[in-house]
Amino acid sequence: MKKIALAMGAALFAQSQLASADMLDCAMRDAPFSTKSPYIDILLNDEANAIANEYVGDTTKRFPPNFLRTGTPSFAAIINLENLFDMTQGDKSKLPELNAKLGKLSVTDEDRVKRCARYDAEAPDLAIVDGKTNVLVFDKINGFDHGPSVTAANNAVSALSEQLGWNVVITSNGASFNPDTLAQFDLVVWNNNSGDVLTLTQRAAFEDYINNGGGFLGMHGAGGDSMYTWDFYRDKLIGEQFIAHPGGELHFQFADVMVEPAKNKVAAELAPGWNMKDEWYSFSASARTHGVDVVLALDEDTYQPIGYGNRDLSMGDHPIAWSQCVGNGRSFYTAIGHRPEVYYVPQNLVFLKQAMQWAAGQGEQSCAK
Repeated sequence: MKKIALAMGAALFAQSQLASADMLDCAMRDAPFSTKSPYIDILLNDEANAIANEYVGDTTKRFPPNFLRTGTPSFAAIINLENLFDMTQGDKSKLPELNAKLGKLSVTDEDRVKRCARYDAEAPDLAIVDGKTNVLVFDKINGFDHGPSVTAANNAVSALSEQLGWNVVITSNGASFNPDTLAQFDLVVWNNNSGDVLTLTQRAAFEDYINNGGGFLGMHGAGGDSMYTWDFYRDKLIGEQFIAHPGGELHFQFADVMVEPAKNKVAAELAPGWNMKDEWYSFSASARTHGVDVVLALDEDTYQPIGYGNRDLSMGDHPIAWSQCVGNGRSFYTAIGHRPEVYYVPQNLVFLKQAMQWAAGQGEQSCAK
């Protein structure tokens, strides 16, 4: 009887976990295993991990142990096996064979539960102040954790909001992204977020919020993942795919940040620009080609855009901050923000304050149609 009771208890627990997984409709819950799967989902399945190791071998040993954690935050949440082969200069001709083997594995209920465990289901109570501009700062991290930079950015946004007489609420709970909660905010700031952090329902709520006139400001790591499973976020809100940043001794460099003659007038008083030390992102193409309003760009002659393995990261035209209209809403992204110190640079604070105002609908250039 005791064994039967234990079995029934285990079954009920499994059912409750699956009910939670059904409610947490995470994007990759039912996706077949493949070389495009988030690597963390490969690591979470013993069979998939064993197959991957046949091809990856010892190459992952060059990464710090916490980079490949099966719990979040984990670097494994923002790369897939194709990214891993690029990073370790593996034999990419083996990828189709590896993909075929992974594709034969079944996605079990246990896999689904594990995949959805890194998302949030229960929305928190947030302190809204009537009559003020309300700002939601979202700092959930499933991928790379910028640590002190997240804290410094939260402090900077809070201080700038206080100067403006705004109310700020900070949360790492993705369940805040529901229609009722979002409707109470004039601006949503994504602070160095990394990894997929919203369920499909939460994504839909945020898309509606933006398209119907909401504001978004993404800071640094919010646009710095090697892979995204949400096209709207990458293609519409951010506008370009991050590819890499300088590495090794060149990781952090001083560079000239140039102020562009933007339509929204953000940072215009800071022209022609300033010199600052940070981690400088490169993207797959210039965001300018997508018609965004470029606010800041890098002068590549003032630093060395060389990545790990001597990879050339130069872009020629190298925007690092831009705005755009998305539906009736506003989207602003800045790639500045890896080092905590940049959140104390006077020019960057002036720029951030004006970016916040524009994204909240209080600056030049309206996006309402």
